[in-house]
Amino acid sequence: MTTTVNTHVNIRDLLAANLKRLRAERGWSQEQLAHEAGLHRTFVAHVERKMRNISIDNIERLARALGVSPSALLAEGTPVVDPE
Repeated sequence: MTTTVNTHVNIRDLLAANLKRLRAERGWSQEQLAHEAGLHRTFVAHVERKMRNISIDNIERLARALGVSPSALLAEGTPVVDPE
């Protein structure tokens, strides 16, 4: 089985767009998302502006706070809500 990867997609762009959209859908500020994820507001702001490299651990924290899977934050299109 061969997996095709779209090399034209920037992962930081996807993460930033998905993070902003999901946060806005919940009516949350960056500060509220940061609080829910146990992170600092400026960290969330930098991730959304693509100024910060982010670890897998922090992707997990943000995903958990938003109620989505970590892979959904990196997916093209609309992330699916985690069933848990």
